[in-house]
Amino acid sequence: MNEGIYDINLPQNMANFEALSPVTFIERAASVHPNKLAVVHEGIRRNWKETYERCCQLADALIQHGINKGDTVSIMCPNLPEHFEAHFGVPMSGAVLNSINTRLDAATVAFILEHSEAKILITEKEMSPVVKEALMLMKDKPFVIDVEDPSYTEGELIGDITYDAFIAKGDSSFAWKNPSNEWDAITLNYTSGTTGNPKGVVYHHRGAYLNAVSNAMSWGMPNQARYLWTLPMFHCNGWCFPWTVAALAGVNVCLRHVRPERVMQLVKEEKVDHLCGAPIVLSMITALPDEDKAGVNHTVKVMTAGAPPPASVIQGMEAMGFAITHTYGLTETYGPCVVCEWNDEWDDHSDDEKAKLKSRQGVRAPMQEGLMIADPVDMKPLPKDGKSIGEIFLRGNIVMKGYLKNTKTTEEAFVGGWFHTGDLAVWHEDNYIEIKDRSKDIIISGGENISSIEIEDTLVSHPSIKDVAVVAKKDEKWGEVPCAFIGLNEGAVLTEEEIIDFCREKMARFKVPKKIVFVDLPRTSTGKVQKFILREWAEQ
Repeated sequence: MNEGIYDINLPQNMANFEALSPVTFIERAASVHPNKLAVVHEGIRRNWKETYERCCQLADALIQHGINKGDTVSIMCPNLPEHFEAHFGVPMSGAVLNSINTRLDAATVAFILEHSEAKILITEKEMSPVVKEALMLMKDKPFVIDVEDPSYTEGELIGDITYDAFIAKGDSSFAWKNPSNEWDAITLNYTSGTTGNPKGVVYHHRGAYLNAVSNAMSWGMPNQARYLWTLPMFHCNGWCFPWTVAALAGVNVCLRHVRPERVMQLVKEEKVDHLCGAPIVLSMITALPDEDKAGVNHTVKVMTAGAPPPASVIQGMEAMGFAITHTYGLTETYGPCVVCEWNDEWDDHSDDEKAKLKSRQGVRAPMQEGLMIADPVDMKPLPKDGKSIGEIFLRGNIVMKGYLKNTKTTEEAFVGGWFHTGDLAVWHEDNYIEIKDRSKDIIISGGENISSIEIEDTLVSHPSIKDVAVVAKKDEKWGEVPCAFIGLNEGAVLTEEEIIDFCREKMARFKVPKKIVFVDLPRTSTGKVQKFILREWAEQ
């Protein structure tokens, strides 16, 4: 076969090819801008040289401890400097970072640690009660490292060593190596599926690198952007923004709790110009008293995802000088992969029309290769008429490597050479997509994925409950909340409060239904629950 003149005697070599890895971003930031501010947290202010050296120390200390390539290092920690450092130090060692949702219950945390075969768990005092309980449920426990945040005086240390003592064993000039294969795993993130146990989504170095760059391009982020961590770092590795901020030699303004007063204080004091978060974050900010919202004299860009923010919230934020960008993505796509990119032709539209346009999910991000709305069965693209509803399909470099230890589900997700999202949407004439429903029974509440089936399985375990179905109910604050429809056994008596208390004992609080309706469930002739009817009832 003739390979062509351009493929003869022009081999790939060390001089012209390097595996893509976002870890390289921090080395560049430290070498080009060593004295520029990198991390801010309460009294801590570190530059890029200092931050890079701490990452090198972490990597070397992990290797000294016996961590090998492909081992899992988990972290369950708020948005602290140590969590940011782990996004570099762990992959520098060749290990895979598993950032665990800080809102999960002990049983789920134990499952994740066991399923991922975590060798080390980095945790923090606020997480101690849940982590202690999780460890008690495990047979093979990981080595535990405690992060000590001087500004947080509650909780207890439960680990084998503190984080600072651990990294002190490492060499700040450790000569880490870039992966030889950019397909190597870099992180592991767990997502709620349609079953109770979460699925482990594996990211590779190439995808993390490209989505980090895609973030900056799609959002127009400048060098040395000042980024506030309102988005949890456990969410798709903070939508890949730890690596984006390093690529831009920006400033990480850390934040333990997302409290609107503190958010606004940091926006003003640290001149924050970019932040991400679920619509609930925007709602909290717009609900503040006028005196708290006053005093922002620069533009702040906000990226949000999940259920679209109400038009009133978008308008309220923009009146304060906050520019809203709506995005769409999944854990399986490294976070945002579709962005509602603004079109200058819309500038003359009314505020209501602009808000409606901004609530659409948008077009593919710069590094997302393929996006289509197609029939879920035959995968044929649907017309761009804003009416024909089909499934969202994606493909490209920022689609996950696959599900950990779950070959069958991975193969099903990639049937036909596309990633099947399970989300239903329409395609508008201008190529912008707009989600209409979800074929998977997932409820997105405050940015968290909640499996309705997990809640149903918990509720039906109650001896007085014979029948249950859970659907999403629209909520002004959270976007969506779980609403449970329940049929009781004959003669049984239960109150809404008793059921909610029962759920609180069995699951994380954000998963607990916010509304309980006692009813005979509507079913088809074959016995299938008609959830479309329940969704209508939930809104009444």
